[in-house]
Order: sequence, then C-alpha cells, then structure tokens
Amino acid sequence: MVRLLLTARDKSGRGKSAWRKLVFCTGLAILLAAPALASKKSKDTIGPPAPPDLLLDGGRKLSFERSFSLEREVKPKRSFWTRVVDVIAGLPDFHYLVSPYSVVTDSHGRIIVTDVAAGGVHIFDFTQQKYKFISRRDAGKDPMLNPQCVAVDAQDNIYVTDSKSGKVFVFDASGKYRRAIGSLKGGEGYFKRPTGIAVDSAAQRIYVTDTLRNKIFMMDMQGSVLQSIGKTGNGDGEFNFPTELRLNGSDLAVVDAMNFRVQVLDRSGAFRYAIGKVGDGAGWIFRPKGIGFDSEGHLYIVDGQWGMVQVFDHEGRLLYYFGERGTGAGQFQLPTGLQIDNKDRIYVVDSFNRRVQVFHYYGIAQAADGRKQ
Repeated sequence: MVRLLLTARDKSGRGKSAWRKLVFCTGLAILLAAPALASKKSKDTIGPPAPPDLLLDGGRKLSFERSFSLEREVKPKRSFWTRVVDVIAGLPDFHYLVSPYSVVTDSHGRIIVTDVAAGGVHIFDFTQQKYKFISRRDAGKDPMLNPQCVAVDAQDNIYVTDSKSGKVFVFDASGKYRRAIGSLKGGEGYFKRPTGIAVDSAAQRIYVTDTLRNKIFMMDMQGSVLQSIGKTGNGDGEFNFPTELRLNGSDLAVVDAMNFRVQVLDRSGAFRYAIGKVGDGAGWIFRPKGIGFDSEGHLYIVDGQWGMVQVFDHEGRLLYYFGERGTGAGQFQLPTGLQIDNKDRIYVVDSFNRRVQVFHYYGIAQAADGRKQ
C-alpha cells in the first residue's frame, strides 16, 4: 500500500493532486473500517471493573478515578489527518512509564513522575493535553543517572534526587535544566545516596535524606548545608536508612525504612512522634515507601511489600487501608511513591505495573467558618 501511494506521485501538478486524493480515499476507507475493528478489539480487551467506593466513617469515602501510563493518554483525541498518517506510517514512538518511582503535582495540576529505568522525568499535563520528558543521561557535565524522588517549590521549579550521581537536579517549570546541588559545604563531600526531598519555599529551605549517612540535610536554596538532622539508631530522631520526606504544616515526616516506621519531626528536626511497627498485619509496616497527608491531616503510608496504602491518624491509629497485590484497578505490584494534591486526589505509583493510579478521598465537608460539619 505504501509503495502504491509513493509511485502515484510525479512531478506534475496532476500527479500531486492524484496522490492527495489517493491518500485521502485510502485513509478514509481505513478509518471507516476502523470502528468495527476497534469494537471487536475492545470487547476482547475489556479489563476488570473499577473497585467500588470505600465507604468510611462520618460520610467519608475513597473512590478510584483512573490510571495512566502513556504519553498518548494525555491527548487521546487525534485529528483525521494525524490518524491517516498513523495508518500509513505507523504510530509514533510515544513515551511510557518503564520503572516509575516518585510522583508530585504542581500548582497547575501537572503530574510529575520520576522514572529510574528511563533515566528521566515524565510531566503529564492532562488539563492542557501536553506531555514532556526531561532527561540528562547524555549530558557531558552533571548527567542525571538514577532519578529517585521529586519535589516542587512555590514557582513550580522541579527538584530531583539522583541516588547514583549523589546530586539534586533542579529544573524550571518548563523542564529546562538550571543547576545541580551535590557538593556539601564544610568538607562533607557529596551525598552518599540522596533519596527523599522536600522544599519549604516560605522558609527557603531544602530537606534531603541521605540514606547511607542516616541523616537529613537542611540546606538553603543554593545548596549550602545549614543543619544535619539525625544519626544512626532506632531511638527518637534516629534513623536506619531514611528515604521519603513530606512537609505538612509545621511537620516534617520521614520514612525510617529499616526501623519500619514513619517519624514526624518539626521543621528544625525535633522529634514529635512516630507511627508504625514491623509486622505483616493491618496497621503494621513491613516495607514503607511513599507518604502523604490529606486535608484532614491523616497520614498515608505505602507498603511496597503488601501492595497496599495504610491510613493513620496522628495518634498512630489505623483508620483504613486500600489496595492489595495484583494487576487490576485498585491493585498494586511493588507500589512506591505517593502524592496527595490540594483536592485530596491521591496518586500512587504502581511501579511494577508501570502506571500511576489515581484515587479521590472525600472528607467531611468544611463549613464557611472552617469548622467541620
């Protein structure tokens, strides 16, 4: 078919016109036949239904919304001529999630996902139907080799930790590379393994966990170290392989991975409380990964081993959990990152299933004066 289309062209205007008509008619015929083929295909590929809403105390509920994994999903509607070209030349090479790890949302609702295997960061903008992939793997200076966790500041600048290069890479909101933070002041050398990151724009502070040092470093926005928090141990304010970080109000929450808990500190590093203990039952934590807080201050903890998200109050009481191991909607295989936006949408990186799943928490309605109804 492609050869026929090519040989139909010649240098004359009539040949060019005939070629256009042939392309149009061929594309139209194929597209007209496509609905029947698509209908048959859709019947064969219908997946399991979405999980039912999880009804909670006080009229609260948790709903499954969707999942996504491909650049193509950002702009699902394609023009007639674009589809004609796709039929003739084949679909373009769309980006897709390979080994996603961490997720954050910015002030415009864009969803930013690090991808360890792809060596870069995906930016999904479903509102504007735009997608971008940023990478520095082939950069001559300061290549980004193993992106881990991601955070944004008040201007939507993007901060990415790289556990292999021992640096933090900073991009502006458009994805343009700005700088790398890595050499610590005061003779510390480079980070051994930076993982979790949180940015306090109001105080102009960056917090980074160095997993192999069992510390959190508090830096200014230029990367100069102002304070180190913690040491090796299992006591209050001590760590054994700290990873994820999350700011919530005056709290700084840190995943203390090999102590099987989440510690909550104030922003100066003073211990406040801890949640979790090792085990395989509900309310116990075996492999804590991503964390987040909803609008009611509940703490969400991803357990990568058990394929679920557990939700606690600040007293450490288990409120509910969702998810199980599997490949269906609402199920997880090695989940990692978690983000909760300002509308209580919950984004869970379902790493081994190569997707991000989106849920929506509906809490108790707020009255105009801020009191709970």
